[in-house]
Order: sequence, then C-alpha cells, then structure tokens
Amino acid sequence: MKQVDGLKLLEKLGPGVEALRGRLTPDAPMDRVTWFRAGGLAELMFQPHDEDDLITFLKLVPEDVPLIVTGVGSNLLVRDGGIPGVVVRLSAKGFGDVELVGENRIKAGAICPDKNIAAMALDHSIGGFEFFYGIPGSIGGALRMNAGANGGETKDRVVEVHAVDRQGNRHVLSNTDMGYSYRKSTAPADLIFTYGIFEGYTRDKAAIRADMDAVRQHRETVQPIREKTGGSTFKNPEGHSAWKLIDEAGCRGVMIGGAQMSPMHCNFMINTGQATGYDLEYLGEMVRQRVYETSNIMLEWEIKRLGQFMPGREVKPFMGELTA
Repeated sequence: MKQVDGLKLLEKLGPGVEALRGRLTPDAPMDRVTWFRAGGLAELMFQPHDEDDLITFLKLVPEDVPLIVTGVGSNLLVRDGGIPGVVVRLSAKGFGDVELVGENRIKAGAICPDKNIAAMALDHSIGGFEFFYGIPGSIGGALRMNAGANGGETKDRVVEVHAVDRQGNRHVLSNTDMGYSYRKSTAPADLIFTYGIFEGYTRDKAAIRADMDAVRQHRETVQPIREKTGGSTFKNPEGHSAWKLIDEAGCRGVMIGGAQMSPMHCNFMINTGQATGYDLEYLGEMVRQRVYETSNIMLEWEIKRLGQFMPGREVKPFMGELTA
C-alpha cells in the first residue's frame, strides 16, 4: 500500500503553485473536516480561492495523480490509511454564495449549505425548496447525488449546473444532461461542480415557513442530528425503507468499536466518541449482511467511502460474493 507523502506530491506540482491564491496542505487530517470525525490523511489538500484559482490548480496536477472533491464532509467516510493524491475542498468564501438571479431563480455555490438555499427561497416567497432545509450537506453534493427529503428532490429544482473538468475546462449542464435518478446522476465523475441555478415558484411565505418548521421538527424528533454522523447510511431500496429493514434485522443500536447504528434512527451510523474509519465501515457491511439474511434485500451505501485501508485492517464487503 502506498503511504501518503504530501510534501513529495507538492514538489511534483512544480513552481506553478506559487501563483495559487488558495491554501495547500500536505498530509491534511481528514478527521477534522468530516462529520464522522474519523479517517486518515489526505496526501495533499487544496482549498481554491475561487473558480479561476481552481482552474489554475487543475492545470498543474498531472493526469496520473488521483484527484477527488469534497464538500462539507457530511456524508463522507474516510478510511484510516488516508487518501492518496489530491483532495480539493471547496471554500465557503469562493463557492458558498447564494443569491437571487431572476424571478423565482436562485444561484447557489457548490459549498453553500442546503439549508441556506431554503432560507433564501423563504425570504423571497419562492416555493419548492422547503425540503432542502432538512438535508445536511452542501449544494455540490446535492447536485451530484440528487439529494432529497420530505417528498422533494434536487432534480425538481435544477435549471443548469456549472462545472470544471479535470483539465480545467468550464462546462454548463442542463437538467437533462445531469441524468438524474434516485440518489444519483450520470454526470461525468471528473466534473467539479462550482454552482447551480435553481428555479421554484411563487408561494405564500407563511406556507413556506410552516413546511420548513415541520421539516425541522421532524429532524429534531427522529434523527440524531447532534451526533457525529454522516446522515442516511443506506439508500432506500425500491418499495422499502432502509431503516425498517435494519430494525427488522435487529441492528438498531448495534455497535462495532466506537461505531453504532443510532438507537434513535437506525439508518444513521454514528461515531460515539473514538470510532475509526474501520469501525464505521465494518459496522455498515455487517448490517448489510444481516439485512440480506433476514429480508433477501441488499442495501446500497448512500455514504461515500474514500481512501485506502490500513494494513491488516481491510474491510471486505460482506455481500461481495453475492453481487459478483
């Protein structure tokens, strides 16, 4: 297994890094930036100042260097061996703005918290964004995975998505181009979303506020929002609720090391204090196995897992032999 070495990678980028305005961090601890508060080091992290700075950086990174993008780290599980290559972490200053750009249209940067676009819509009596108020995370992740809650989905509001590819070229994608389906899109994986344009409809402000209050109350009542969690661990299989399958498999509250399936909402995995990436992923795979044994249904991860395992601490998918 290749060990991460951020300084060597930084040298590989060459003198062009001197023109960058963003922040470069070799051997960046990912447990400080993910909501799970677990995982190893990123070999090199770059936080671009703005879109132009991002493009300058991308043109410096050799094609053979792995590159991934993270937002606020809300649904991200990083393995303990760290992430080889470059992690681009978009900054709130350069990619977090939200603004009105036309009648019932809102522009939101990729790192803008989902709840902020809901708040903007409320201020301007724009309906259709209430569901965003209950989704932890940022707009970039919502665009990538078609995030949804309370009967609404990102695809319902997207007009166009602006992005930059690995070579530093700008792209504009329509709603159709994004290829949305349940909790996924078919947009090229190498595209880095920088902002999106969304459209709602005129609606009474009091009605919008009432729906947002209902979303907030629901989250506070049934979800462990004050814990170190990544949100929903598994996608809902067609015709089923993941949490019900997990509960029926006897996995509510089950623990591995410092990782636990929440007793409050058993499709939420939590770090009770000192969980490692290994603990969390092992627990998730164990739950998948038990659910399959009791229901003959294979759960699919909703949380994104990145990086490499520590030697001797690999987690093999319990369902691997069944999906081959």
